[in-house]
Amino acid sequence: MILFAASKLYGTAAAWRRRWYASRPSRRRRLDRPVISVGNLSTGGSGKTPIVAHIAALLASRGERPAILSRGYGRTEPTAGVTIVSDGTTVLAPLDRAGDEPLMLARALPNVPVIVATDRYEAGRVAERTLGATVHVLDDGFQHLGLERDVNLLIASPQDLSDQVLPAGHLREPLTAASFADALLVEGPASALTMKLGVDTAFLISRTLGAPRWLRSGEPASIPTGAAILAVAGIARPDRFFADLEAAHLRPSATLVFRDHHPYSDADIERIARSAHDIVLTTEKDAVRLSARNLGDLRVAAVPLTAAIEPSFAGWLFERIRQASAPGAEQPASGSRHRAAGSRRAT
Repeated sequence: MILFAASKLYGTAAAWRRRWYASRPSRRRRLDRPVISVGNLSTGGSGKTPIVAHIAALLASRGERPAILSRGYGRTEPTAGVTIVSDGTTVLAPLDRAGDEPLMLARALPNVPVIVATDRYEAGRVAERTLGATVHVLDDGFQHLGLERDVNLLIASPQDLSDQVLPAGHLREPLTAASFADALLVEGPASALTMKLGVDTAFLISRTLGAPRWLRSGEPASIPTGAAILAVAGIARPDRFFADLEAAHLRPSATLVFRDHHPYSDADIERIARSAHDIVLTTEKDAVRLSARNLGDLRVAAVPLTAAIEPSFAGWLFERIRQASAPGAEQPASGSRHRAAGSRRAT
């Protein structure tokens, strides 16, 4: 009963905040270049980082100079102002000042600037003025209402429909907030989600587990049949990682779970070593944090997760960017007001 009451209060406050920004355009700051926001309603575990990487790579492949703007959640030594994790050429910030996800993105996309700041408007200004950004990808931006966006993408899943608002559930906002999205990104059938969430456009996403790579060398890791595998995960949904390993015939003989963004200590490494048998398999996000520690003789391999969006998404996205970039174009208040029903196609 207490949790239900707290969830109702939290949801009411979140809805009021969104309405407040929607009714006050002057409170939403706009960057010179288009902004693509990628976010979700739930608190993590949606595979958002691989999707951000996919969109940034898609933009770069079409001749754009994308910059990823992140708040750098989980940094152990956050700095005031803007931190350039990567300038699109060199990784410049260590883990403690970058955060695990921004550093992972910087390493995976060596030609894409990654900038971290609590104020992502200021991060975008740096990206435009000093790094030549032509478009921004706002990581985890659905609730970052102070920055105007031109494309508002929401990662959604059927589990969202039966979830509750914090603290009773995992939703950051009531489901009604989804109608502020321009498109949903979903796994599996989209019709039920588009109808329930009030969004006409949806694109299918796919997730693929890659081949493991040794943490020390980055070389492909050959996992012998019958090897005793310890799976280690400090992410929002470790069960999903373990299930992916099973599906890839990399069945763990044991698992070890840490909280999301957990900063691994020497004691944690000792605990892993005591639990390990032949090989430790972990996520790329965990690998960023584990590689900062002395792993001793542990044989640790990271298993990459990549995401892709159905081919029709690219044309839709670039048309939105073209419209936003056209001289004298009236900028849409994406993510800040409702669209008329039927104004977007459903896929």
